[in-house]
Amino acid sequence: MTNLQPARGTHDLIGEEQRRFHYVVETARRVVATYGFDEWMTPIFEDTRVFARTLGETSDVVTKEMYSFNDRGGESITLRPEGTAGVCRALVSNGLTQSLPQKVFYAGPMFRYERPQKGRYRQFHQLGMELIGPAEPLADAEVIACGWDILKTLNVANDTVLELNTLGDRESRQAYRDALLVYFTEHQGALSQDSLARLDRNPMRILDSKDEADRHIVAGAPTIGPYLTEAASTFYAKLQDLLTMFGVPFRENPRIVRGLDYYGHTAFEFVTARLGAQGTVMAGGRYDGLVAEMGGPPTPAVGWAAGIERLAMLLDAAPASPAPVAVVPIGEAAEAAAIPILQALRAGGIRAEMAYRGNLKRRLERANRTGARAAIILGNDDIASGVAQVKNLLTGTQEAVPINQIADRLR
Repeated sequence: MTNLQPARGTHDLIGEEQRRFHYVVETARRVVATYGFDEWMTPIFEDTRVFARTLGETSDVVTKEMYSFNDRGGESITLRPEGTAGVCRALVSNGLTQSLPQKVFYAGPMFRYERPQKGRYRQFHQLGMELIGPAEPLADAEVIACGWDILKTLNVANDTVLELNTLGDRESRQAYRDALLVYFTEHQGALSQDSLARLDRNPMRILDSKDEADRHIVAGAPTIGPYLTEAASTFYAKLQDLLTMFGVPFRENPRIVRGLDYYGHTAFEFVTARLGAQGTVMAGGRYDGLVAEMGGPPTPAVGWAAGIERLAMLLDAAPASPAPVAVVPIGEAAEAAAIPILQALRAGGIRAEMAYRGNLKRRLERANRTGARAAIILGNDDIASGVAQVKNLLTGTQEAVPINQIADRLR
């Protein structure tokens, strides 16, 4: 029989890789909680319109990468390729548009059909945060600062750089799109087919092209700065001042874009040189029109998403598993007496294990293999005396400890 392997573009999270993954998510949970964010869990699949409507019909995600299918009832369903659209759908579906602001954190699997490579999978995982309701640049600065604090807490901030741009307000973007349309039309003979398809509908998306020939043309394209209105310039300047107040270093990158109509003002990426071509580890921006796309009222919002696998790859070392305590009964009668001790340790928050078979020597050998820090050895004489022998497996020392004091002593 052929050995079955994970589907292409998926991977198992086991051992050190799982510990890295878990550490990233739990660290983010702790940090976002200090900023007042609550965790939401939305379905892994949604009505296809949730993504087709919000990500744009000309985007690579919609045209090439979504896992979409008709279910048995004939409904078009899509495995979520990102998290923001589902959060905004949930906001509207649950009648929360009148209870703002909403400060949302999420973490979970996403799905995109693309070529697997380092740090990029077809089933991958993201964590993210969305601040829905405030229109002020302080909100943008706060979510960026929270992301920076997560990177600092993970000890990877020194390996990342925050790149910042503005997309301006609607008037600014319209003027900029007109300028891009003129520029790219002059070079349309050299554009890729994908970029040609975007030329009339949304020339800003050409700035996102990964095609090498397109990249050379994009390098000479105009930037948005000269087309910003006074209000948009003021918003951007205030954001930069606030980031400085929050202690978040940044550099401007006028090529960062979000090409959809409901994106505006802030666009940013935390990037690294340690992961090769896939250098973005956290990215986001302001999307004041997305909630309205879901059928809700016009609602300002800003947020970001981060790749959990990529952040985990940046960790210098995987967090160590807590060293267990091994409970080692000698004989069948001792095993019955050992179970309450085992459970008392666990109730006290101590990782405790007991081998399922074997004599004293074999059980101690197994304890050493698992990296146990201590062994609780329990024989018939110990039971009669109400004690157990607690052996420090790091130093080799051993002492008799009253059974009701073992958990406190080990803690």
